[in-house]
Formats: sequence, C-alpha cells, structure tokens
Amino acid sequence: MIVALRSELARYLRTETVGGALMLIAAAVALLWANSPWHGGYSTMLDTTISIPLLDLHLTLAEWTGDGLLAIFFFVAGLELKRELVVGELADRKRAVLPVLAAAGGVITPALIALIIGWGMPGMDRAWAIPVATDIAFALAVLALTGSRIPAGARVFLLSLAVVDDLIAIVLIAILFTTTVAVGWLFAAAACFGAWALAQNRRIRTPLVYVPLALVAWYALHEAGIHPTLAGVICGLLTRVRPDPDEFEAPAARLEHLFQPVSAGLCVPLFALFAAGVPLSGKVFGEMFTSRLSLAIMAGLLIGKTVGIFGTSWLAIRFGIARRPAGLGNRDMSALSVLGGIGFTVSLLVAELALTDRESAELAKAAVLTTSLTASLLGSALLLRRGRAHQARRDARAATADE
Repeated sequence: MIVALRSELARYLRTETVGGALMLIAAAVALLWANSPWHGGYSTMLDTTISIPLLDLHLTLAEWTGDGLLAIFFFVAGLELKRELVVGELADRKRAVLPVLAAAGGVITPALIALIIGWGMPGMDRAWAIPVATDIAFALAVLALTGSRIPAGARVFLLSLAVVDDLIAIVLIAILFTTTVAVGWLFAAAACFGAWALAQNRRIRTPLVYVPLALVAWYALHEAGIHPTLAGVICGLLTRVRPDPDEFEAPAARLEHLFQPVSAGLCVPLFALFAAGVPLSGKVFGEMFTSRLSLAIMAGLLIGKTVGIFGTSWLAIRFGIARRPAGLGNRDMSALSVLGGIGFTVSLLVAELALTDRESAELAKAAVLTTSLTASLLGSALLLRRGRAHQARRDARAATADE
C-alpha cells in the first residue's frame, strides 16, 4: 500500500504543472512571510547555519538550498538537455545552435541597455551584470503552468536557452566577483567528471561509483570558487542517453525518472521558499521608478531579454544559420523571449555581490523581483493566447480528418 502510494505521488510530481504550481506557491509564501510582521522568523531561518566541520563547510540554509538542492534540479536539466541533443529536437545542428545564439543575444543586449541607462551610477561598473541571467526553474515553472498547449519544442528551446544563459552568468560571476580561483580544486572537479564519463563508457551502473563522484565534484567546484550547481549540469550532460541492446532504458532516462519527482516536489519548492523572500518597503517602491539603477535593471531584464533573445533568434533563422523549433512560429518565440526576463536567483546573487551599499542592493533586488513578476505575467498571457491558437488549429485538423 505504501509503495503504491509512493509510486503514485512520484508520478503526480512528474507532471510539469504540479512542479510549477508547487514552486510558485512556495515563492508566494516566501514573499508574504518576508513582508509580514513575522519576517524575523524568515530571516532567522535563512541565516541558520548547518556545518560539516570535517569538510570545513559552513553554509546557511539558504546557501544549502541554492547551492546544494538546486544542483539536483540542474542534474535533471542536464539529463534532459543531453537527451534532446543526441536523440531529440536538438539533434539537428541548426536547431541546436539556435538557443546558444539566443542566449548570447539575451546576455549582451540586457548588459548594454543596463550600461547605457545606468552609466555613471555607483556600482554600475559591475551591476550591469544583474539583468543578464534567466532563472531556469522559474521560467520553466511558468511555461509548465501556462504553456501546456504549446508544442513541446518550446520547452526544449527555453531549457536549452536558460542552461546556456546560466553557464554564461556563472562565468561572469567567476570573472567579476571571484578574486581567486583554486586551480587545484578545479582539476579535482575535472578528474571527477572524467571518471564519470569513463564509468559511463565502461557501462558501470552501481550508484556506489556515481554518488561519491557527484558529491566530490560538487565540493571541488565549491572550494574552487565556482558555483557548484554547475556539477549537476555537467554530470547530466556526461550521462548516456542511448540504451544498449540488453538495456530496457538508457541511464539518462532511468536517472531522470528517479530524480525528477525529487527535483519538482522538494528541491525546487524549497529553493523558491528560501530565495523569493525579498523585503519590500514603500520607500523602495518609491525610488524604483526614479532611480537610474533600478530602471537600468528593469529595462535590461524586460526589454533587453525580450529583444535580445527574439531578435537574435529571428536573425539567425532569417539568414539560415539556425532553424526554428518544430511547430513554433514567431509569435511563440516572442512569448518565450518574454519569459527570459525572469531573472530572479542569479540576478539577486549578482545584486548582492555587485552592490556593497545596502540601500542600493535592496533597490536592485526589488527591481529584479518586480520585473521578474511582470515578465511572468506578461509571458503567461502571451503563452495562453498562443496555446488557444495552437489548440484551435489542432481542433480544425481533427474536424477535417473526421469528414
């Protein structure tokens, strides 16, 4: 009875809309809690430190969720991306190159807009990087809730775009905000990834090999000064997606089936609970639409991301460099581009790193939150409209086939 219930719960959590709903509910709870009379309890929870003295790891609960649990989400994203690159939508080279180019456009354009608007403002020498990142988890959650009737290529495009986008953002954080990179630990992480790939090649299946390799790789990246969630993406991309003749399913499919419910039902909602609690005050809102710092961030995220992603995609398709995802038109691509304006996690992290002045940091965070919410609502409205259009076409084709 318990096994059957657990299996049914896992199946339920694999549903995209359920995971997206759980995440958005957790984000709403965090936002309300952080701005309620009980906000002290929320702050205390965030700052509670859990240590592993043997490894000299002393991280707060917020850091454990953002750096630790979210690595599982990135692992599942890496598995899905690898499958699409090898046997799915992105196996076509021109379709694979499109999200890469779109991600580059979605990084450069917001950065330029932020620099132009905020030029001369204190902290803008590094704060221009705040609007460059798209939050994978939130963007996919919104797509799952409102874009269920959009062709499957939309999720593949957005996932691929956001993964590349985040990789670029991680590199920028390493360049702009990491004073020293521990090269030895980087080599240790590379050795773990090499061992993972070798074990996959030798068809080793026991978790007694892969779990220690993943944990050591995560720790090595953390000690190297690199965002450790990168370990999840790399391990996912190094996992086999083609089954051998004697296998019922490939390792990637098996692992995705195992970890996806954990990611959707635990890791991502907890991440949202710990990340979304941004304090908002009347003073901050009063300055948000007058300060060039906040205007630079908002314009970079909402306008820069939309124009950068859609414009680069349109040009790449127009000149034959890339091919549009199957079943998607320009209006679908523009709706997905708006979701790129959901900055959130990495944007909030960059705001903390770039702005040492507390008031400026709070203003920047409020701008990120407000713009991410706006992009979510606007993108949702566009996706719902496009979903109705796609459903109408499917209904028309079905009616024609029945005649």
